[in-house]
Amino acid sequence: MRKWTKQMVSGLLTAALLLPGTSGLAADGKFNMSYLYFGSTSTYVETVDSTKGALNVVSPDFFNLNADGSLKLTSKLSASFVSAMHQRGIKVVPFLTNHWGQELGRNALKNREQLSTQIADAIAKYDLDGVNIDIENMTETDRAAYTDLVRLLNAKIPAHKEVSVAVAPNPFGFNLGWQGSYDYKKLSEYSDYLMIMAYDENYAGDRTPGPVASDLFVKRSIQYALNQGVPKEKTVLGIPFFGRAWSADGTMNGAGISNWRVPELVQKYGGRIVYDAATKSAKATFTVDASDPATTIGGTVFDAGTYTIWYENEASIKEKLRLVGMYDIKGTGSWSLTQEEPGTWEYYSRWLNGRYFTDTERHWAKDDILAMLDKGWMVGTSPLIFSPDQPLTRAQAAVILVKALGLEEQTAPSAGFYDVKPGHWAKRHIDLAKQAGFISGDEYKNFNPDDKIAREEMAAMLARILNLQPEPVTEHPFPDVTGGWSYDAVTAMKQQGILTGNEWGLFMPHDGTSRGEMASLMNRIQDQLSQ
Repeated sequence: MRKWTKQMVSGLLTAALLLPGTSGLAADGKFNMSYLYFGSTSTYVETVDSTKGALNVVSPDFFNLNADGSLKLTSKLSASFVSAMHQRGIKVVPFLTNHWGQELGRNALKNREQLSTQIADAIAKYDLDGVNIDIENMTETDRAAYTDLVRLLNAKIPAHKEVSVAVAPNPFGFNLGWQGSYDYKKLSEYSDYLMIMAYDENYAGDRTPGPVASDLFVKRSIQYALNQGVPKEKTVLGIPFFGRAWSADGTMNGAGISNWRVPELVQKYGGRIVYDAATKSAKATFTVDASDPATTIGGTVFDAGTYTIWYENEASIKEKLRLVGMYDIKGTGSWSLTQEEPGTWEYYSRWLNGRYFTDTERHWAKDDILAMLDKGWMVGTSPLIFSPDQPLTRAQAAVILVKALGLEEQTAPSAGFYDVKPGHWAKRHIDLAKQAGFISGDEYKNFNPDDKIAREEMAAMLARILNLQPEPVTEHPFPDVTGGWSYDAVTAMKQQGILTGNEWGLFMPHDGTSRGEMASLMNRIQDQLSQ
């Protein structure tokens, strides 16, 4: 849910479904929870099952507040759902929210003695597993009362049940306003964990398009919690399953949109999606022509105009999952189920637990591959497979180099290759690579995008990009490279220490370049590429 008061910080931020009776796959690794808000109780079980055992806790919208701050049970509270989750080894921890209503939130805090008793009673009566407190839009004046509510819940709810708190992100350490209402240290003493809502960096109503959860914003939010004394084992990173949309004419400013909706819009209107390496966020752009049919999503109308959407895709979510291991924190939460892209749960648990690709964990190029993931220059061939020993294709090479050179935001005319038709997955990158001058076609004006790229071809391409020329030599760079069209490029790359031979000292110029070798090469030259 969730707002981020950007005005306060402007300028500062330079696979089978589980069967009943089985336990979640998440139980053996890092913690994972998610909120249930959209949809009806009748679909909730199916929604949870679609996560493929990735959840320890589900937090449904069973608790609301009456005007006087007392507990109001929603019509979604379902004993059969609770039972179904328990059969799957998943805890049910409803969240209590004021829906951003400040007066309602304050009434709840004033009524905290009664409210805490009502929550404890409801947990016992309906066999629930605890409560997640999500009271937002309070200020520093409510800080003590907020902490005391959590203290009361901790005292009244059995120790084996959960008390958790959704807290505002605070990357700049503010003590006033919404951020000031959360005493991270004391809240962590009375709760099982804090779920950091590390999103809405750019929010609904914000006139400036930007990421919902940039890498720096998220990292600083985690660091703030740890620096406040919140134990790592009580720190949970919240991940957004939504994005925000802006129109070029300023009539739409940060409208919320589910992650899965974005690729549909891009495909429908012939737009494009890029991964912004600086913020580690996905950005989509598209134009709805006057003759195009409008699209309405949740009351938001995308009619004639140009739009920018910042959101989370597979690449950006994987980067956030890696932060759990980087900071060794408890795990993740997400807002909210049904908003994620299809395929999210194919990789989520593995990446959350530091098991990235199934075929790289013992591979010699593992560190290089992870470095390329960090840069956003390479991706897997599927959510779980990197294929490090698979020959790199010419199209894949073009895509990697365009990303590495920061050319994705540029436009280029068609390269005119007969075998790269409109609709080819890499056509735009191939056009950009041709414009940049580091690829060319054959005499028949074909690019041969699916052919493997030979080691000498890759050497020549990189030498051209790095503008390398060989120094005078007295011996050949490799026993099997004694002349030919690529001789100077291979020699220059060897002299720079970029190319090495195999165990027999051979270069094997006509062999294909594997994806793992490409990762290693790119990692070796990343500093030179940035110069």
